[in-house]
Amino acid sequence: MTRSPGTEAGFKGRRALSPSRLTHAVVAALALSSLSLCLIGAISVLSTGLSMAQPL
Repeated sequence: MTRSPGTEAGFKGRRALSPSRLTHAVVAALALSSLSLCLIGAISVLSTGLSMAQPL
């Protein structure tokens, strides 16, 4: 069985990493969730420090 000259096996003819809207949306969602997680952590640390500083 002969192949036509323009075809290649596997992913050689394609770009492996092509930027798309979905990729950018996933990256933006991960960045936003990471930022919000850091913000929640910082708020919880600050509130714990403030509650320990309160006299009983």
